[in-house]
Amino acid sequence: PMVKYLVLACVGVSVLQTLSPGQDIEQIFGLTSYRVLTSLFIWQVASYIFLHGGFWHLLFNMFGLWMFGCELERYWGSREFLRFFLVTGVGAGVLSVVIEPFSVVPTIGASGSVYGILMAYGMMFPERLVYLYFLFPVKVKYFVAVLGIIAFFAAVGSGGSGIAHTAHLGGMVVAVLYLK
Repeated sequence: PMVKYLVLACVGVSVLQTLSPGQDIEQIFGLTSYRVLTSLFIWQVASYIFLHGGFWHLLFNMFGLWMFGCELERYWGSREFLRFFLVTGVGAGVLSVVIEPFSVVPTIGASGSVYGILMAYGMMFPERLVYLYFLFPVKVKYFVAVLGIIAFFAAVGSGGSGIAHTAHLGGMVVAVLYLK
C-alpha cells in the first residue's frame, strides 16, 4: 500500500498547491539550494519530493511510481520501499544542492525518487519488457540506460531549462550506491 499512500500524499499536496495563493508553498517547501545553504532550510531536501509543477508533471511522476514501484514494493516490502523512495529522493536533492549551490530556482517533484525506482527496477529485472508508447517492446535495461544517458547530457547542458536533470541523474546514482 506504500505506493498508494505516496501517490495520495503527492496528489494531496498538489491540491494544496493549487488552492494556495501565489507560490508560497514552492518557496517554503521546494528545494532551493541557496536557501538550504544560507538560511538552513534543511527540510527542503525532503519536502520538495511531494510538490509538483502542474497536472502533467504529477501524472507522469505518479505513473512511473505506480508502474515500477508496485513490483519493487511487493519484492522489498512497504517499509524498505519507503526507505528507498526517501533515500533516493533526498539523495537527489542533496546532489542538486552540491552541484548547483547558488541556485535560487526551486526544484520540485518526485522525479529523483522515480528515476531511482527506474534504476532499481532495471538492475533487478533487466530482461523485462516495457512498451514504449504502449507499442514498442524494449528491455528495461536498455530503457533505463537510455534514460540515464539522456539525464546525464541534459544535466551537463541544461542551462536553465526548468527541468531538474541533476535531480533525475542524482536519483539514479543514489539508487546504484544504495543497492550496491
